[in-house]
Amino acid sequence: MASRNANVQPEVLGIAAVTSYLWEAANILRGPVDAADFKTYIFPLLFFKRLSDVYDEEYAVALEESDGDVEFAQFPENHRFQVPEGCHWKDVRAKSANIGHALQKAMRCIEQANPDTLHGIFGDAQWTNKDRLSDALLKDLIEHFSSLNLGNEHCKADILGQAYEYLIKKFADLTNKKAGEFYTPRSVVALMVRILAPKAGETIYDPACGTGGMLLEALHHVKEHGGDENLMLGKLYGQEKNLTTSSIARMNLFLHGAEDFHIERGDTLRLPAFYSGDSLATFDCVIANPPFSLEKWGDDVWINDPYGRNFAGLPPAKSGDFAWVQHMIKSMARKTGRMAVVLPHGVL
Repeated sequence: MASRNANVQPEVLGIAAVTSYLWEAANILRGPVDAADFKTYIFPLLFFKRLSDVYDEEYAVALEESDGDVEFAQFPENHRFQVPEGCHWKDVRAKSANIGHALQKAMRCIEQANPDTLHGIFGDAQWTNKDRLSDALLKDLIEHFSSLNLGNEHCKADILGQAYEYLIKKFADLTNKKAGEFYTPRSVVALMVRILAPKAGETIYDPACGTGGMLLEALHHVKEHGGDENLMLGKLYGQEKNLTTSSIARMNLFLHGAEDFHIERGDTLRLPAFYSGDSLATFDCVIANPPFSLEKWGDDVWINDPYGRNFAGLPPAKSGDFAWVQHMIKSMARKTGRMAVVLPHGVL
């Protein structure tokens, strides 16, 4: 039997292992929680576990660099995100009663400790509802998540990101709702991005960003074509009306390794998040799969739209498709702007 090397490399998880691990987590919820709500609980737990494991890695590195100086290892400068005392995954795992309360408190404290990056990122799941989430169920779920290390050494960002996208699609399939509301087929997204051909340093905007898939595909395109990803810092912009979905988009981008982006929650057609003075902000690439034939989209506001988005006329009150198109055209940079949009055949 070969002798063990003292510097054994950590086992790196593959996509199959991570996807089956995440799917099993969803199965633990099955019964007390509707399939449509799986994402509300699974994604925040996944992000919390990842954040805690990465924090531990950073702590270990800082400890080694400082010859065991615990105070140095805790310095905020040594960590991408701050995890306040008592709010680590292992603190919640140690609880045997009122686990939902401990989870909720830890998540809120982490958000407050990282106000510029993680404000509201864990969404609004009702962790303390014991009728739905008993202590026994939460204990099973937390023990399941504890079985794998999701730090960078064991689980690369691209693998975790792919597993995350797999889960988004699975949840869309499970609910049998209009999956297009938060998942666009990857092949469609890839085609749109290839048409736009975003380059390093260009701004990319999705006014109906859902879970962030189009922004991520644009980022992948830049990297695959040799673009410097550092030039993409602060260049990704998205707006999403749904609270849970906008939180998932932010977690999705972080889990894919994106460093600096702007995802805002809000109603794009009524209250666009990105503007300068009385003009809409403009971008090099504008891409979206907006909600099809949206009723009550805001025609009452658009009669006197302060941003002049009704330049081609007021779309009908019962279908907002051309409101999205006009918003996107207005959001294109004058010289470099280009746009790709998915529309239902009804607009023809």
